[in-house]
Amino acid sequence: MDTVDLPPVRGAGSAESLLPGQIRTALLWRSGSQIVAQLIQWAATFAVIRILVPADYGLFAMGQVVIALLAMLDGYGLANGLIRQKTVEHRDVRQLFGMLIVLNLALAIGQLALAPWAAAYYRQPIVGDMLRVQAVLHLTTPFIVLPYALLARTMDFRHQAKANVVASVASAITALGGALYGLGIWTLVLAPIVLFGIRGAMMTWGARSLVWPSFDFRGAGPIAQYGGMMAAGQLCLFLQSQADVAIAGRSFSAHMLGIYTTSLFLAQIFVAKFVPPLNEVAFSAYARMHHEPGAIGRAFVKGLRMVMIVAMPCYMGLAATAEPLVLTILGEKWHEMAPVVRLLALAMPFMTLQILLVPASDTCGRPGIGVQNGAVGALILTIAFLAGAQWGPIGLGAAWIAAYPVYLGISAWRTLPVIGVSLRDFARAVAPPALAAIAMALIIGLIDRGIRPLGVPLRLTILVMAGASIYAAWLYVFSRPAIHDLMAVVRRQSVRDQETTSD
Repeated sequence: MDTVDLPPVRGAGSAESLLPGQIRTALLWRSGSQIVAQLIQWAATFAVIRILVPADYGLFAMGQVVIALLAMLDGYGLANGLIRQKTVEHRDVRQLFGMLIVLNLALAIGQLALAPWAAAYYRQPIVGDMLRVQAVLHLTTPFIVLPYALLARTMDFRHQAKANVVASVASAITALGGALYGLGIWTLVLAPIVLFGIRGAMMTWGARSLVWPSFDFRGAGPIAQYGGMMAAGQLCLFLQSQADVAIAGRSFSAHMLGIYTTSLFLAQIFVAKFVPPLNEVAFSAYARMHHEPGAIGRAFVKGLRMVMIVAMPCYMGLAATAEPLVLTILGEKWHEMAPVVRLLALAMPFMTLQILLVPASDTCGRPGIGVQNGAVGALILTIAFLAGAQWGPIGLGAAWIAAYPVYLGISAWRTLPVIGVSLRDFARAVAPPALAAIAMALIIGLIDRGIRPLGVPLRLTILVMAGASIYAAWLYVFSRPAIHDLMAVVRRQSVRDQETTSD
């Protein structure tokens, strides 16, 4: 049988020494395209939010609970099992495609069956109607997951990047057009269908992954076992990420649920849109070096430091500027979001750290740790959400702050020894950007008190500019090594680009 081996790399040496250039290129394509795609989608999303009303987003969030539950079983765990294999035969690819087709067809049928139950639970018939239409999303998934696995094996994120950008443009046009045309909540249903359909078509073409599926699954046990373990972990992630909406959807009005879920969307922009692509690259990189002792731990600490340098000012800045940001971007009808966004932003650093732990332990061949951590987190967060929901969206925001540090502490205690990272190294990677961002937030909070008479957009502009300057100055004075590490990554990429051009 033909095999698909890892791509050849120039020179000799360990996997750890050969990978940095590939990792930087992958990050450039994956994260760079993510930034472009998200800028396009955000422009459309914020425009649509200003047109629609909070109740539309509340009703949409109710249906998303069912979709998120089924999406945890859509086959990405099987793809990660294929990524980890040293060699892949053509038969393995056909088997994976067959498994993805069977699995997602079953999920689509399951969603159709669950639609009336969800409508009855939320007492909203339109939720069932939306779920029936959205079942088509599962039918596009095999054409996204299979090429994702094949491209990730070679750390080729260029084709994924192109697909993401084009699909985002098409989805944004659909969303904005639908909102302007008066489709209301159905705008939120159609845009993801366009996104998934175009992304699947372009990724399949880019990876040349359209093969004849095999439904003979003999010999696919290792991939299925690994995928099943990761799916169990994803199920725990579902309980963490959707328990609040499932609980609130039953007790909140559609308006207040829309306020909460839109606040969560705004607070989670970085962790939901930028961290997962980084983790995709990290998983592929870790899979290439997991046989070398200590390599994953060293790579994890470096990656952690880089992510937190960018993430911390985003979170702390959002907490400090929540009111002018909401009023400027979304408008007065969303003013109830500001205190909720402030609370949720303070919890996001803990969520980011938790998410970054997962691919490292998975690639070490210990996905069970992630599953166990996820189960603990699901229990802790669900209890917190049940308690916090008594006080509305503000109570749920407080529940995030109370529960996530506990969850992260337990996960770090269990995971760090497995990937070979000490608690001291973990803290040293996080502390400099965290201290700089906290100082920034406190100072711009004082500045905001003095400029409140100014117009809201001008206030926001002043605070953002002051915050960026304060954060950079603090890092330069008190944590210059962190800046040097970040600049080193940029300089290496620049040198690599020049070498590629000259070749």
